[in-house]
This record gives sequence, C-alpha cells and structure tokens, in this order.
Amino acid sequence: MHYVYILRDKKGVPYIGYTNNLQRRFLEHQKEDKNIWTLIYYEAYILEKLAREREKKLKYYGSAWRALKKRLTA
Repeated sequence: MHYVYILRDKKGVPYIGYTNNLQRRFLEHQKEDKNIWTLIYYEAYILEKLAREREKKLKYYGSAWRALKKRLTA
C-alpha cells in the first residue's frame, strides 16, 4: 500500500507527506525533529502513482487542501 498522510505539530502546523510504510515514516518524523507530531489523517492507495498525485494536489493546489481541511474540521 501507498499512503498520503497529514501530521500536525504541537503548534498546529500541518505536514503533508507520502510513504509506502506509514508506521516507519511516522517514527522517522518523531526521531528527525524535536517537534511532537500527531497523525491527523491518511489515505491508502494501491497504486503509487495515485498516492503521489494526491500528495501533489494537497501540497500545491489550494482547493484540494481547503476541501480536505473543511472535512477534517466538520
């Protein structure tokens, strides 16, 4: 599986990423940075191409991020 995920730090700043191993990547984030990250959302995809396209949309197209943010706060 391939995952698009969103982490939030203790200040509320989001981080959007992609991985093929969500648990490993989350632990790497905890070790890399002194911030405490919280996993707030993820999507799973069978195809890597679809996951990477979704990550790109969330990072670079404001409408995709705004729509997801609206769903997360509802």
